[in-house]
Amino acid sequence: MKLLRYGPVGFEKPGVLDAAGRVRDLSAVISDLAGDALLPAQLARLQALDTNTLPLVPGIPQQDLRLGPCVAHTGKLICIGLNYSDHATEAGMQVPPEPVVFNKWTSAICGPDDAVQIPRGSTKTDWEVELGVVIGQGGRYISEADAMAHVAGYCIVNDVSEREYQLERSGTWDKGKGCDTFGPLGPWLVTADEVPNPQALGMWLEVDGKRYQNGSTATMVYQVPFLISYLSRFMSLQSGDVISTGTPPGVGMGQKPPVYLRAGQTMHLGIDGLGTQTQPVVQA
Repeated sequence: MKLLRYGPVGFEKPGVLDAAGRVRDLSAVISDLAGDALLPAQLARLQALDTNTLPLVPGIPQQDLRLGPCVAHTGKLICIGLNYSDHATEAGMQVPPEPVVFNKWTSAICGPDDAVQIPRGSTKTDWEVELGVVIGQGGRYISEADAMAHVAGYCIVNDVSEREYQLERSGTWDKGKGCDTFGPLGPWLVTADEVPNPQALGMWLEVDGKRYQNGSTATMVYQVPFLISYLSRFMSLQSGDVISTGTPPGVGMGQKPPVYLRAGQTMHLGIDGLGTQTQPVVQA
């Protein structure tokens, strides 16, 4: 299934993409794509529905029908840094002996095609296409062998980053990662049954039609089962939490000379089987 949320900002409703690429309304079945609605039993209930019997939502998704973040009420948006061997090389950094963990504040989350705002005073706002892992069944001290049973599905995350705030302003990375609109999620949550191998997905990102990132989750250092198990040692993972698993090479900071986003530009990015995002860049 491709589950989604549609409608105006703050008033999104749950939906599902049908075989014809149209949105069907799920609001009579679940209140939102959040929390308990992402548990295995609830996803199985949604799988059993005949989508053709659900109300058809007017409009074409990502054209004249806005999509919101594909998960609502996310408790944690946990990110992994330097998790692609080729990106670590690009950044001039060694692959870390354990995953680098940082957070995006949930106020950064926005829809897949919403405008990304360059913060006031920023000169180094950058892009990062990433695989997002959405937790279904929560847990703590999850074994690596059991980790995939805790995955509800996958989505695209654009880990938008302000490099000066992240790397030059002292302290943690978080201040450069969690600005408003720095966490587009979607367009849909693709349930785990449709992604048999999350470590074999092509991924790419373009700015104004120029391809900068062109990679694969195959070069991920710490893979999805390990990351779930590892993170669950330090925090409980809960339904609706999202893990953003790192980016391949091609970020603006890695260009020679570096290239950063400017108001008026457009980002376009995608991951095999998970759809695409398109974000206009504006000044905050």
